[in-house]
Amino acid sequence: MLLTVQSTPLDFLPIALMFIVALAVVVALLIVTHWLGPKRTTKIKDDTFECGIEVQGNARIPFSIKYFLVAILFVLFDVEVIFMYPWAVNFKTLGLTGFVEMLTFVALLLVGFYYIIKKGALKWE
Repeated sequence: MLLTVQSTPLDFLPIALMFIVALAVVVALLIVTHWLGPKRTTKIKDDTFECGIEVQGNARIPFSIKYFLVAILFVLFDVEVIFMYPWAVNFKTLGLTGFVEMLTFVALLLVGFYYIIKKGALKWE
């Protein structure tokens, strides 16, 4: 005999209350520390500090966009594996529909990869 238990929105009330209380505590702590904290600013206090070494030059050195493109591409292809692993585990149960959906996903991924190669994002100069 299989019993099915249906949950109602009222069953999730304790979880919602926990999130509301947690959010209220965070907001209250931010307001109280801002209100009670010292507000003395001086040039020395606002100066940049790096391990006791005096600041030299500008910290706003422009980086090559290639660095950020490679980082974003790594994240993109890393997330791809997150989608492919569960599909591979449940390959037989998903059937033809799951296979077609994964082919669509891989096709879109390959179109993006082709675009990246054509734009020369992976070529270092």
